Amino acid sequence: MGSKGNAFTLTFAAMGIVINIVFGTAVNMLHLPLLYLDTIGTIFTAVVLGPWYGALTGGLTNVIQGVLTNPKDIPFALVNIAIGLIVGFVARKYKFNFKMAMIVGCVLAVVAPLIGTPIAVWIYGGITGDGNDIIFTWLAKSGQTIFTAAFIPRITGNILDKLVSCFLVALLIDRIPSRFIKGSSTNA
Repeated sequence: MGSKGNAFTLTFAAMGIVINIVFGTAVNMLHLPLLYLDTIGTIFTAVVLGPWYGALTGGLTNVIQGVLTNPKDIPFALVNIAIGLIVGFVARKYKFNFKMAMIVGCVLAVVAPLIGTPIAVWIYGGITGDGNDIIFTWLAKSGQTIFTAAFIPRITGNILDKLVSCFLVALLIDRIPSRFIKGSSTNA
C-alpha cells in the first residue's frame, strides 16, 4: 500500500476514534438510557478497513478516553477490541447490510457484556460509576451473585446500543461511495 493508502487508512482509523469519543460523550451528557454509542467508530472502521484496524480503533479509543477523562475506561478496551475483530471478520465475509447489521448487533449485545462483566467484577467489584450501578446494587442486595448482578444490566443496555450502533453503520455504509470501501479494504 502506498503512502496515499496509508494516509487514508490512518486518517479513517483516527476518525473512528473521534466518532467513538464524541458520540459516547454526547450520549453520556444527554443521559440517554440504554445507549452508549461509543463503538460506532469501531464498527465503521472494522467494516471499511477490516478487523485489525477495527480492533486498533477500538482499543485506542478506550486508552485515549481513559487518559483524557476516566481511567476506568482503559480495561474495557478488550471489549472494544473484540467488537472490532468480530465486525471486521464478519464484514470480510458478508455484505454489512441492514440484515447483517441486526445479526451482528445481537451477537455484540451478548459478547460485549460477556467480556465486560468479568472486567467490571474483577477490577471494580461490579461498580463502575455508570447507570448500571443502581440495577447492580439492587440485584446484588436481592441475593444475585455479583457476576449476575453485573451482567444483567449490561446485557439489557447492550441490546439496544449495539443494534442501534450497527444499524447506523449499515446506514452509513449504504450511502458511502463504494470507492472508499473497495479502495481502502486492505483488511490488514
